[in-house]
Amino acid sequence: MNRLSVIGLAGILAVLSAPPAAAQQPKVRLNLASTFPGSMVLIGEGIHKLTQNVARASGGEIELKFYEPGALVPAAQAMDAVARGSVDAAWAGAGWYSGKDVTFNLFSTVPFGPGIGEYMAWMYYGGGLDIAREMFAKHDLHNIPCSIIPPEASGWFRKEIKTVADLKGLKMRFFGLGAKVMEKLGVATQQLPPGEIFQALQLGTIDATEFSLPAMDQRLGFFQVAKFYYFPGWHQQATFFDLYVNKKKWDAMSDQHKAIIEIACGDMVRDGIAQGEAQQWKAIKEMQEKGVQVKKWPPEILAAYLKAWNEVVAEESAKNANFKKVWDSYSEFRRNYAIWREHAYLN
Repeated sequence: MNRLSVIGLAGILAVLSAPPAAAQQPKVRLNLASTFPGSMVLIGEGIHKLTQNVARASGGEIELKFYEPGALVPAAQAMDAVARGSVDAAWAGAGWYSGKDVTFNLFSTVPFGPGIGEYMAWMYYGGGLDIAREMFAKHDLHNIPCSIIPPEASGWFRKEIKTVADLKGLKMRFFGLGAKVMEKLGVATQQLPPGEIFQALQLGTIDATEFSLPAMDQRLGFFQVAKFYYFPGWHQQATFFDLYVNKKKWDAMSDQHKAIIEIACGDMVRDGIAQGEAQQWKAIKEMQEKGVQVKKWPPEILAAYLKAWNEVVAEESAKNANFKKVWDSYSEFRRNYAIWREHAYLN
C-alpha cells in the first residue's frame, strides 16, 4: 500500500471513529438550585437520578450541578434566581412561583382536581403545557415537566378535627391554591419550604401542616409532634414538578442537548408515578405502629372544602385574566375527559 493510500485510509478511519455530534458541541454546565433537599424521598432523590441520567445519556457533555437549598439561594427563591439569570436552573414546582401570579399554581396541582392520567393528558395534549410555557417565558423561564406524584396526604394535626369549626383559628403550613380554601374556613396559612416545617411545628409557630406523600412526611418526622393524619389529599390529587432553565440559556443550547434533558425528564415522570405508588403503604403502616391515627375526612368537611374551593375559583377568575384562561382550558378538557372516565374506569 503506497503512502497516499495509507493517508487516505487513516482519514476514513478518523471520520468513522469520530465522536457523535453531541460530543462535538460545547459542553453544557448548568448550576441547579433546588427547593427540596437532596435527601428527601422521591422528589429530592429524583433530582440526583436526573443529573446522573443526563450525564450518562450525554456522555458527560451535559452537567447538571445540584446544589442543596440555601447553597446558592434560599429554597423559596430558586425560581426567581433562574429568572434573573443568577442561577442556571431550578428544581421546583410551579406553585412556588405563585407570588408572581396565582395562576402558576394550576400547573402544579389543582384542588379537587384530576388524578395522574387526566392531569398529564391535559398538560401534554390539552393545551396546559403550551399555556404554561407562554406564561413562564414572560419571566425568562423555560419549564420542563420532570416528575409527577400520586395523591398527597391532607395534613397533620395536633388534635382531631371533628367539625369545620375545629379548623377556625389554626395556623397551618399549606401549599398552593388549597391554602386559599383553608383561609376561607378560618385557617391562617403560610407556605414554608420543606426544611423549615418540622421546626415550626415543633416550636408551635404552626399548629398543623400538610406537605406531601406519607413516605416523605415520615422522613420529615411530623408524626413526632402531630398524631392525627388526614386523607384524602383533596388539595393535591396529583402534583407536577418541573425543571426550570433560564430561557436564554435554554435557547442557546443545541437541539440534541435539549432533547437529552427532555427525554431524561420524561423518564423521571414515569419514575415518580411508579415509585410514588410503591412506597406509601409501608410508610403508613410504620407510622401507625408509632401511634399515628390515620383519619379520613367526613363527608361534611369535604363538602365544606369543595364549597370554599368553588368560591376561590369564581373570585380568581373574576379578577385575573390568566387564571380564567387556564381554568377555562382545564375545565373544558375535564368535561370532555369525563366521557372517557365514566365509560372506562370502575367507580
